[in-house]
Amino acid sequence: MLKNLFYLIVFLNFMCFAKAQKALFPYAKQGLTQTQAAAHLINRFTYGATPGQVDEVVNMGLEVWFNKQLNKAFNDDSLNLKLSKIEYLHLTNEEVVKQFPRNPQVVRMAIKDGFIDKDSIGVMSKREEKDRLKAYSKLNNLHPFAELSRSFINQRFVRAIYSNNQLEEVLTGFWFNHFNVSFTKLQAAQYIPAYERDVIRPNALGNFQQLLLATAKSPAMSLFLDNVLSSAQMDSSSTLVRNKNLNALIQQQNSIGDTQNVKFIKQLKGKNKNRGINENYARELLELHTLGVDGGYTQQDVVNAARVLTGWTIYPFDGAYSGQLKRLISIQGEDNLKSKGYFRDGDFLFFPMNHDQNEKMVLGKNFPANVGYQEGVDLISMLAHHPSTAKFICKKLAVYFVSDNPSEKLINKMAETFLKKDGDIKSVLLSMVYDPEFWGKNAICQKIKSPFEVVVSANRAMNTVVFNPYPMFGVLEKMGQKIYHYQAPTGFPDNAAYWVNTSALLSRMNFGLDIAAQNIRGIKVDLLKLNDYHEPEDAIAALKTYANILMPGRNHEKTYQRLLPLLNDVKVAQKLGNKIGDEKKSNDDSMLEDTEIESEMNLFKNEKNMLEHVVGIILGSPDFQRK
Repeated sequence: MLKNLFYLIVFLNFMCFAKAQKALFPYAKQGLTQTQAAAHLINRFTYGATPGQVDEVVNMGLEVWFNKQLNKAFNDDSLNLKLSKIEYLHLTNEEVVKQFPRNPQVVRMAIKDGFIDKDSIGVMSKREEKDRLKAYSKLNNLHPFAELSRSFINQRFVRAIYSNNQLEEVLTGFWFNHFNVSFTKLQAAQYIPAYERDVIRPNALGNFQQLLLATAKSPAMSLFLDNVLSSAQMDSSSTLVRNKNLNALIQQQNSIGDTQNVKFIKQLKGKNKNRGINENYARELLELHTLGVDGGYTQQDVVNAARVLTGWTIYPFDGAYSGQLKRLISIQGEDNLKSKGYFRDGDFLFFPMNHDQNEKMVLGKNFPANVGYQEGVDLISMLAHHPSTAKFICKKLAVYFVSDNPSEKLINKMAETFLKKDGDIKSVLLSMVYDPEFWGKNAICQKIKSPFEVVVSANRAMNTVVFNPYPMFGVLEKMGQKIYHYQAPTGFPDNAAYWVNTSALLSRMNFGLDIAAQNIRGIKVDLLKLNDYHEPEDAIAALKTYANILMPGRNHEKTYQRLLPLLNDVKVAQKLGNKIGDEKKSNDDSMLEDTEIESEMNLFKNEKNMLEHVVGIILGSPDFQRK
């Protein structure tokens, strides 16, 4: 009886598993072998293949591997150990503000503590002022923000290079770029590490509405797009309501004899004329985050969306935005405020005194008067479920993962899934990857890698040991992608035309040569280990062997034609840059002229230099720039 029950359970489990699995990816119909399909899958949903990974995915099954990526099911203990050695990664926003204050904050703190005389600011020399502030910071265990940004940038490289759950990393980069904030806005900079860690990363494979709401409530976004400055327009009726509330507070404070608080509240009453909405966040919410520039909204929709989101601000902990708000909250008490419509969620605060309580209309939807915080939640929900949002987001995903010009058919199919599955990101990706277009000739190796993708994929391809990632940040800046510093809310563009220019391509080639020769600080490479310590006979053999290792699952005949003439050329970077530039103009491999190849390669000082040179030109080649 027990034996029969056991077999029944096994059978039922098998049936459940079989039902849960979809059909095989349709790569065979597009003429791809399983190995080629695995390589394509890795190219698009990771930051590049590691040695042997294509075979691992084939053996595991492409669909099984992708499902595990969707569910972040791979073990990452090794990555977590590496991350544990990087300082400051787990600090809260409040801890960051306290430990890494901006210079103006340090000056105010030093004056308040009597360490610097207020009248001496601007009188003492810059050097003396800097030394005094440095001494004050050391005494109070304060750190320059550069230390935090360095750690934050380091963790990004470490995660991208070493994580086994690569799809999570790729989508974290995608969504951060979509909901871009930048270190260039100093007011927002302190909050960006927690923004990626607590807002973007946990929601990267989740539900779009939850992701959108989390970004809307984050201090980094609120400061970057100025929603903290947005308050209700003080018309006569609004002013009467606000002053009535403040007068009640004055009476309360008078009753307990707190004259200082009475004076403070009276000062607030006099600031009504400076209040008003700020449209910056509402505009980007509609144009960049959801509907798209052609999403069917008007300028009045932007204005009214901004009115809906008045009162959405930052909870004012020590050193954070709005000391006046902190004092007002302390006077009234948080428990008392909840009954008056105040709402706090971590570092987010809805402050009803700044909220426009009047009726609004956005995209034809009525938002009744006196609703409060829920108005903003309803607005976010409406935008997240709008057909224009579905199409805009799905097109952006298709451009990133499929091609620079995905078909309307594919976009519409993904958008239909987006709406049907309530914005479930996993479902949208499955809809995309099961479509034949994902596996078509217009997709395979047609996307140009961003500089970040080039640098990370090179490290992954060579199994480098990275003990100091930060020098790679300088490499990225030379290539034109200074991560976390893109000033516009649009984020970095995602198309070949933006990345392909002569200067940037020469920088990519030089990076390939430098990393192969171990000329980049903080990185160790063992090229012979990649080939089980078998030394190639000559440069031609090295080219053929290492092209297969570094770019697995591809046909390399055209790669050989491109690169063989460059093996012993001292001006390899310039010539290869020209060849890539030709590809940019024509995207036609026939532009590359055939060159007679010499079989004797004897210009290298030793085998080590030869191998470094060969690997370098592979990493800088047109083929390695594609994914």
